[in-house]
Amino acid sequence: MKRYLVGGAIRDELLALPVVERDWVVVGATPERMLAAGFRPVGKDFPVFLHPQTGEEHALARTERKSGPGYHGFVFHAGPEVTIEDDLSRRDLTVNAIARDDDTGELIDPYGGVADLRARLLRHVAPAFAEDPVRVLRVARFAARFAPLGFAVAPQTLALMGAIVTAGEVDHLVPERVWKETERALSGDGRAPAGYRPSVFFRTLRACGALARIMPELDALFGVPQPVQYHPEIDAGDHVMRCIDVAQDLGFALPVRVAALLHDLGKAATPRQQWPSHKLHDRRGVPLVKGFCERLRVPRAYRELAVVVAREHLHVHRAGELRAGTLLALLQRLRAFQRGDFFEQALNACLCDARGRLGCEHCDYPPVPYLRQAAAVAAQVQARQVMGEGVSGAQVGSALRRARAQRLAAWSLARRGHAAGTE
Repeated sequence: MKRYLVGGAIRDELLALPVVERDWVVVGATPERMLAAGFRPVGKDFPVFLHPQTGEEHALARTERKSGPGYHGFVFHAGPEVTIEDDLSRRDLTVNAIARDDDTGELIDPYGGVADLRARLLRHVAPAFAEDPVRVLRVARFAARFAPLGFAVAPQTLALMGAIVTAGEVDHLVPERVWKETERALSGDGRAPAGYRPSVFFRTLRACGALARIMPELDALFGVPQPVQYHPEIDAGDHVMRCIDVAQDLGFALPVRVAALLHDLGKAATPRQQWPSHKLHDRRGVPLVKGFCERLRVPRAYRELAVVVAREHLHVHRAGELRAGTLLALLQRLRAFQRGDFFEQALNACLCDARGRLGCEHCDYPPVPYLRQAAAVAAQVQARQVMGEGVSGAQVGSALRRARAQRLAAWSLARRGHAAGTE
């Protein structure tokens, strides 16, 4: 019985990256021998065990055979006769198909993974790569993760990914798996290197045709022009890619990244004769955002923020022009007077929109401090104050809104007076 350190641990070690987790493959063993050695079984579909001391995963060497469509359509075989080379042959990329003998330290590299690491190439191990559509998503995620290190997807691998799409295999991906990989790509999976660009994930999916199949609302933005005076990058798809990269650079939370990704879906619904103008794209985008989130099972908190940002981002951009009553209504829709991070996250997503434009990556964005201050001013008026003036019952809400609007009007007037006095 021999064990080998495999996969990402070897890859990251050879790239001088931190090794987050270590996975092992055991050759020449049976489940009975593993149990007798004190390992604890955890695998459902194939034999995987936890080491009694370290808790690290140890899987019996196995092979797999395609038996049906999608990524569930596989039959696995694990037995003492399966070699480490057999096990490595089922892996997706050559850089993930390297093993180290735990006894001798020898690298087992039957598919040239070390050479591909040096060449900064993401290349599939074998034609069997095409049997698992999840690999399209995984390669796109690896492309994003390792792009800052100079990695690129091999042309033949990108072509094979396109063949998977053409064959309809990605249509069998369950929404939860699509979203899981998308979420990991948007967040950087918690270990993104400096210079990480989540946009590479979506651009890679688009390059092989998968984006149009699994996220057609997003794919439809590419090729849609915007007014050059507001969007020097012109292309609406390029704009949202820039927005999520800004969110990454600023370290914003995942809900903000999702909202930045989806905020402009309505531009794809603009009639072509109106291009490059996109009037009402905020309204047109709301049902598209809802449909996207429902289909891919996006968590409710992310969905709610994305819908509000799609609907309100134009109002946020022109917040400084709004009258007191309209400003108050916007603050309420942004949940400025509720507990939690929703208000700040909505502002952050709008900041990403403003900075996700060519040449505007570090621009000032006055609506954020303006709306924060407006919310603080309005919040100074509390319900107990209007109730102390004899208002009760159903009238409290309307009285509170009037009082807050009056406070905002006075604040706005004072601001204009101060600005005029400093000119």
